[in-house]
Amino acid sequence: MDTGPSMDGFSLPNPSINDIPERNVIDELIPDQPNGPLDVYRHRASFDWKVMKMFLEGEDIIRFQNDFWTTLENDPIFAHTLEDLKVEEKRELTFRRVKKLIEYNFLSDDTMMQNPMKYSYFVNILGQYDWSLSAKMMLNKQMFGGTIQSTGSARHAEIAEQSSKMEIFGCFALTELSHGSNTRAMRTVAVYDQNTKTFDLHTPDVEATKFWVGNLGKTATHSIVYAQLYTSDGQCHGLHSFVVQVRDTKTLLPMPGVLVGDIGKKLGQNGLDNGFVAFNHVSVPRESLLNKTGDVNEAGKYITPYKDPNKRFGASLGALSGGRVGITGMAVTNIKLCMPIAIRYSAARKQFGPTDDKEIPVLEYQLQQWRLIPYVAAMYATDYFAKHFMKYFVEFTVGNMMGSGGARQAEFGKEIHAVSCASKPLAGWIARDAVQECREACGGHGYLAVNRLGAIRDDHDPNCTYEGDNNVLLQQTSNYLLAMAENIQNGGESKTPMGTVNFLKDSEEILKQKFNATTPEQCHNAAVPLAAYKWLVCYLLKESQQKLQQQLSSGKAAFTARNDSQVFYCRSLALAYIEHTVLEWFYDFVNDTAVPKTLAPVLKHMCELYGLWSLEKHMATLYQGGYLSGGQPAQLIRECILGHCTRLKDDAIALVDVMAPPDFGLNSPIGLADGQIYKNLYSAIMRTPKVLERPSWWKEFTDKPKL
Repeated sequence: MDTGPSMDGFSLPNPSINDIPERNVIDELIPDQPNGPLDVYRHRASFDWKVMKMFLEGEDIIRFQNDFWTTLENDPIFAHTLEDLKVEEKRELTFRRVKKLIEYNFLSDDTMMQNPMKYSYFVNILGQYDWSLSAKMMLNKQMFGGTIQSTGSARHAEIAEQSSKMEIFGCFALTELSHGSNTRAMRTVAVYDQNTKTFDLHTPDVEATKFWVGNLGKTATHSIVYAQLYTSDGQCHGLHSFVVQVRDTKTLLPMPGVLVGDIGKKLGQNGLDNGFVAFNHVSVPRESLLNKTGDVNEAGKYITPYKDPNKRFGASLGALSGGRVGITGMAVTNIKLCMPIAIRYSAARKQFGPTDDKEIPVLEYQLQQWRLIPYVAAMYATDYFAKHFMKYFVEFTVGNMMGSGGARQAEFGKEIHAVSCASKPLAGWIARDAVQECREACGGHGYLAVNRLGAIRDDHDPNCTYEGDNNVLLQQTSNYLLAMAENIQNGGESKTPMGTVNFLKDSEEILKQKFNATTPEQCHNAAVPLAAYKWLVCYLLKESQQKLQQQLSSGKAAFTARNDSQVFYCRSLALAYIEHTVLEWFYDFVNDTAVPKTLAPVLKHMCELYGLWSLEKHMATLYQGGYLSGGQPAQLIRECILGHCTRLKDDAIALVDVMAPPDFGLNSPIGLADGQIYKNLYSAIMRTPKVLERPSWWKEFTDKPKL
């Protein structure tokens, strides 16, 4: 399989294609599942789930995961509690756990050098345990420490080292009370004073208060602060980042001139303290400016290696592209949490049956299969995509660190930006819908907090907003595609580093094609939805170009014309593009000769189901553009979707066994591997504090209302 682009001298292997060791090694690293009600489905599986897990994750990652989970399960501080903690208690516990994780040092520098992908694995398996804890760690290590390393210079090395040892604790302050997506409009200012050789950092009014900053509410001592940089001549050089101390490291009291606080309880992730900060003419050293993209010398002269201010601005916000790549994987991780719960529950839960005395598992019902099994397929497709995309991002980042430049590296960055601005929305929305469907598919028991689906839903929710609102981000992707189409039409190059738009050069021929499958057998091939997606992207791209031109021709300004071309056009284009990319990458993977023959059939079935299930949502557009005609194609596609759901039903338990964390990590009584849903749920309820006690206010019952 083509692993894609790599920078000179550095390339990572495909993270989802791994050698399979001897059987005794597999059994040592991956224990058998416990016996119970799920045995009947596990025995029906068409593949060996342990072999699948080893192939997709590899021996090194599995050992890493085992060490992580064993360490946490054996440490009392990480014990799960059934008690409903107050927000302050959650934050204290989360902070204590962060300290423990730093002591355990799961990600040493040597570990990261050997496998740079391990950081994303660590973030996600930690998120499986608790997203507040994962976010708190990541914000200090990556968004603070990592941004200093990537956008600072040698003069900032010490502070990055201090954050890694937790001598200081960092955060990332970009968003303001009145601005989020429009980063150029941030209004915090930093004015250079040539006499004192310092910057005067100031918040001009309440709307410019930095807001939503993770770690800042109670615990951060230092922050990366984005501000408009002014030199002493009054010229504004745009948004730049500074390392600023906001609290005393010994007392956690605010530094002079700093107003810092907590924004309060959120819908989820309340172990993470989000805060606000305002600066009242705070003097910060000139050296606090992170100076890779722009600097001010002692004399007050602004210096930058970028001739184009737009390119400098884009480089200064590089951390956000990495954030979107990471959030794509985080969203997929939430699918990998909710699907094992719902599928295992559905296989163990029996209701009704062909006779009054014989009930059958709800997984046997077509409706339950149709609700859940496409999300199992989506879990595999998006998991492959997220890992492969992270591989590309790591290669791109290392290329930047190695000084790789030129047009190809610049094009690589543009493509990563375009893909990440669509992959975060797609993965975020699939996960959002999957969690909700799982909650409902588990009936009343799914609504119990102890079964965790509500917490997964609430903790996932911000993935659809931070690092860019999903609908706003999609405009970045459609802008890239429109520019690429114009470039191709003008005779420019169409081949990009990740190859996500290479097919656009054949757009005219693709648009002549029609849906030609006439039987279920012909439709049971992922090449069918893949071809339809290529047509769909080309059609929506042409339609979006025409819509935009119509808006401009009507006399609208470019801003208004683009804004009025989003719904049904540019937004749909961006989604079709990313859905095509996910499907194409997964299609290439499942058809790779490296895939073991015992695993290929089930992987191909999931690829076919994911492609058809995703495509079915675009049926109206496919008919509108003439790719489909008559009633047969729609009927055929839907019959094939249902056929795949039935075919994959017997593999469903084994498929989620591959992706599920151990019981300690999943932490859901109705989702545990033994399938003893009633025993486990009743036990959890009986262990809830004060479960059998009368209420402390019981005397209120004896005081009857006066009628």
